[in-house]
Amino acid sequence: MSRFRDEFSIVSRTGKLIAFLVWLVLTAGLITVFSFAKPGDPPFVVKVIMTVLVPIPLTIYALVIVYINADAKRRGMRYVMWTLLVIFIPNAIGIILYFIFREPLLLPCAKCGAMAKQTFAFCPGCGAALQPACPSCRRAVEAQWANCAYCGARLAA
Repeated sequence: MSRFRDEFSIVSRTGKLIAFLVWLVLTAGLITVFSFAKPGDPPFVVKVIMTVLVPIPLTIYALVIVYINADAKRRGMRYVMWTLLVIFIPNAIGIILYFIFREPLLLPCAKCGAMAKQTFAFCPGCGAALQPACPSCRRAVEAQWANCAYCGARLAA
């Protein structure tokens, strides 16, 4: 499976239905507007091209909004806030901000399966160690560190 297909699979059927309804309403609206022919209107071919091409960007925008909602949810972020930011911040700036500030995917605990952020040293469900931790301040440390970067305590080799 491709990366795009993997990412697109997190969009729910409801989200895909919403994007389809956006396309359907826009297409039906343009067909209705263009069905009332007046002298000086664009030629039929231009009307057909506009009816096909104009709804596509707005449908893609709706799919991006639904994707961001689902992606923020699976990353343990505030998904309602991010969805509203994407909708109301103009010129796709909200979308860009989301992709800049989104958090890494949650990882399952090997012991209990609870989802935890990658920066957690211990599982929030069972308390098992997810990565090495400082014996003094209990914060996550990297394996090659000789001293804790947070409290300065000497780490065991």
